[in-house]
Amino acid sequence: MIPAVHTLAIPAMSDEAIEVARRLEANLLALPQEDIATSHVFHGGMYARTIRIPAGVVATGVLIKIPTLFIISGHATVFIGGETVELAGRHVIPASAVRKQAVLAHTDTAVTMVFATSATTVEEAEAEFTDEVHLLFSRNSDAQNSIVVTGE
Repeated sequence: MIPAVHTLAIPAMSDEAIEVARRLEANLLALPQEDIATSHVFHGGMYARTIRIPAGVVATGVLIKIPTLFIISGHATVFIGGETVELAGRHVIPASAVRKQAVLAHTDTAVTMVFATSATTVEEAEAEFTDEVHLLFSRNSDAQNSIVVTGE
């Protein structure tokens, strides 16, 4: 397990690693799905989105096309392309473009992505970080979204 202070970075993923995440996602879609709320915050030219993954749940993300910060708080195993790492505590990790994460939460775990943007709506921000917006929890018809726009 990696301690809370480390130099982990998430690199761009190979096509093979992305395919592994896609196969996992396809298998998971055959199982009952967990409703996961998304919190969106726009402040100071930044966009942050947070999901809370309940203990025992595996969540896969969309293909991220830009570099971001990946912030995790809890205890989870994270697929970072070619390997998995177990993280406990709170971690702020630089994450490269071209990646598709999978997270197995061992305890209730919050995952936040942050990036600089000029977007002013959730839809604009989502289109900026992925071409797979249709796969986002926040786009489900019964999605639970909270949105804060500070105007700063």
